[in-house]
Amino acid sequence: MTEAGNEPVRDWLKKTDREDRRLIGEDIKTVEFGWPIGMPTCRPMGDGLHEVRAHLPGNRISRVFFYIDKLQRMVLLHAIIKKTKTTTDDDLDLARGNKRKHEKGLP
Repeated sequence: MTEAGNEPVRDWLKKTDREDRRLIGEDIKTVEFGWPIGMPTCRPMGDGLHEVRAHLPGNRISRVFFYIDKLQRMVLLHAIIKKTKTTTDDDLDLARGNKRKHEKGLP
């Protein structure tokens, strides 16, 4: 959640195709209830940041970046449909920035 009370990952998911949203949601649920979990569904990105990897129709892959906070909650930080072989620094920086903001807001 942002300072303004927005939920960017939820907003992003609402804009996706219904079938894509279902597949992404299943993979998020798999990670949330099976934590810790590894590849191919989840991959560490460093500094406590992880990604949920969902394979979508049309040879597309979504990435939902998250971390596990000190209260053991899965906090979704940023999401993309991956279009390049590597995740862009801009996307990783945004996810890390959202993580820092969330950590500052915790008691």
